[in-house]
Amino acid sequence: MNSKILKTMEYEKILYKLSHHASTSLGKDAVEKLEPIGEFEHVKLRLQATDEAVNVERLKGNAPFGGIRDIRSAIHRARIGGMLNTAELLDISTTMFGTRRLKRFILAVNEEYSVPMLKEQVELLSENKPVEDKINSCIDENAAVLDSASPELGRVRSELRTGEARVREKLEQMIRTPSIQKMLQDVLVTIRNDRYVIPVKQEYRSSFGGMIHDQSASGATLFIEPESVVQLNNKIRELKLKEEVEIEKILRMLTGLVAECVEMLASDVELLAQLDFIFAKAGLARELKASRPRLNDRGFLKIKRGRHPLIDPEVVVPLDLELGNDYQSIIVTGPNTGGKTVSLKTVGLLSLMAMSGLFVPAEEGTQLCVFDAIFADIGDEQSIEQNLSTFSSHMTNIIRILRDMTPKSLVLLDELGAGTDPAEGSALAIAILEYIHKMGCRIIATTHYTELKAYAFQRAGTINASMEFDIQTLSPTYRLLVGVPGRSNAFAIAERLGLSKRIIEHAQGQVNEEDLRVESMIASLEENRREAAAERESAERLRREAEVLRRELEARQEKFDEQRDKLLEKAERDAREAVAKARREADEVIADLRRMAQEEAGGVKDHRLVNARRRLDQAAPELREKREARAAKKRPEQIEAGDEVRVVSLGQKGHVVEIPNSTEAFVQLGIMKMKVNLSDLEKIGSAPAAKKPAQKTATTVKRTRDENVSMELDMRGMNMEEALIAADRFLDESFLSNLGQVYLIHGKGTGVLRTGMQEYLRRHKHVKSYRMGNYNEGGAGVTVVELK
Repeated sequence: MNSKILKTMEYEKILYKLSHHASTSLGKDAVEKLEPIGEFEHVKLRLQATDEAVNVERLKGNAPFGGIRDIRSAIHRARIGGMLNTAELLDISTTMFGTRRLKRFILAVNEEYSVPMLKEQVELLSENKPVEDKINSCIDENAAVLDSASPELGRVRSELRTGEARVREKLEQMIRTPSIQKMLQDVLVTIRNDRYVIPVKQEYRSSFGGMIHDQSASGATLFIEPESVVQLNNKIRELKLKEEVEIEKILRMLTGLVAECVEMLASDVELLAQLDFIFAKAGLARELKASRPRLNDRGFLKIKRGRHPLIDPEVVVPLDLELGNDYQSIIVTGPNTGGKTVSLKTVGLLSLMAMSGLFVPAEEGTQLCVFDAIFADIGDEQSIEQNLSTFSSHMTNIIRILRDMTPKSLVLLDELGAGTDPAEGSALAIAILEYIHKMGCRIIATTHYTELKAYAFQRAGTINASMEFDIQTLSPTYRLLVGVPGRSNAFAIAERLGLSKRIIEHAQGQVNEEDLRVESMIASLEENRREAAAERESAERLRREAEVLRRELEARQEKFDEQRDKLLEKAERDAREAVAKARREADEVIADLRRMAQEEAGGVKDHRLVNARRRLDQAAPELREKREARAAKKRPEQIEAGDEVRVVSLGQKGHVVEIPNSTEAFVQLGIMKMKVNLSDLEKIGSAPAAKKPAQKTATTVKRTRDENVSMELDMRGMNMEEALIAADRFLDESFLSNLGQVYLIHGKGTGVLRTGMQEYLRRHKHVKSYRMGNYNEGGAGVTVVELK
């Protein structure tokens, strides 16, 4: 792609945005090399890779590129036999770890959501864990060689630490001596030239033996190594030299391991750069709220609410445009500062982004073409040094475009024919447009010439467009209106600004009749377009509302059908079971009758026939009776104190203790007494005629474990309200059954049910203590409750 068009479209600013989403320097290098390409299949692959990365980030978040470094120079040194330092080896180790982690991340995502291109790339990444482990066993995270890197290094460093401790101890004894302290500038031990020294005042040099290794900037302090520690310092120096030799041996050994897998590492680095680059494109798509464009290679563009990616999204006006289907050329007219140039650049930049494998800031359904080249002449490129006028500069660019373009090119021309005599400029512009049109290129051109409006009307495959202008506010709206030529609006603007009516009328008289007809036609078209746009917006709003209602109706219908099917299925199942039961009973009765007939040769006695008839009557399906019984139960019954009742909302049985008013009653449920609305009670049995003296419920409702009360309650799938009701009932029954310990199974999930249940247990009067389940009891999905 021509570098001039990339500069004109400010493509480098897109790359700058893109580089900020790269996690490694490898990815940033790949971003710098990105260029649009004109190969259709290659561009499709680029976009598919971006799409997979976008889906990975949407499902699992950002890909892990931490620890990955640019180790290309290090592996090159290892390849040619150089020795790597500790920092380089540590970078290689962290890169190996980061490579393995990224590979496992992508493969794990692929198991849930297919990402074939990313999967194919990460499968090519190597895993050099033995080399990584060896480096980590010798070098710590601060790039220092560990004592355990080799037995010899451990021994040398142990002796070195012992020697340094002896020197420091000897010097500290010396500086604590009162006679020596007066000679010292500071009472401390320091190091100069890798040897332990003490700071001595200049005037005591003659009375203090030893070697001078340094002095202060003022010369008042000398750093002297006393004679008593010279031999010890010499020993330390020898040990440090041995340490350096041993470290070098370790580093050469590690470098040799790296050299054995240098080709794999070089391949990994290239793959990591591409993967980081792909995920950087996904990050840019997220920043721009961009979508994947549909591609074609037949010169068709359909941009839906496209936004220029370098303009603040809060102020940018979306662009709707279609080119290459019914028409291949668009002539945009209208006043300056109306947004014509921005529209041209938006089309060009979105096309370049798509050809680079980037998502574009436009709505779903946007279609872009893979052109073999994009050409543009935008802006005034006048050069004083080259002695070129505005017209000459434009013509130089256009001549180069006409020479290099092909039928599969996109041509963008701004202010075509400007900078010269209007009559000649418009004629030249029409000739250039005609030549490009015959070539078969897709072209968008902006102009002020009225003649080009007429040309667009007359030429098949060419359409007028304009930038909308609000006469009331005297300001552009920056909306591109395809199919409507632009008006100059000069007279309207002048009148709004206060120019004399007489002058404006005189100016209008200077305009020929044909131009007035064109302006009138344009005004009529614009008015019709506004009315059509308002009606279309209203129709679109009604369509959206109807669509919402249709979806709601479909959802309700689907829910109704589902409930109906379930009820029908249950009714059929119940009916089959009832008929089958009746058939079995009837078969048994018939068999008994036959047996009795054989036993009583003279005939079956009347009482036996009556019994058989009763059994047949009882075998009849009871569905109708149950329905009638339910209807009967709905009829309210008089409830009195002592009656046995069922609390419908809780599904619990109890007896009425007291009825304080006409709407409520106190009901004893186990050991609990509750105030319940009478409408929530269902009478089971009347109070006995002769009531015994009231006794404490706790002594009369005692039950034992013989009743097979379950020791666990499974609350998975319940909401919090259902779980609390079930747990309350379960704990009451468990307490009455003398169970010492029970299990509440709430599952792990989000933890809301577990937290709410444990808060409830903390206040429950039957609970002595509770804890989370052990590993063999269900872990965090179970709460173990000890009852009082």
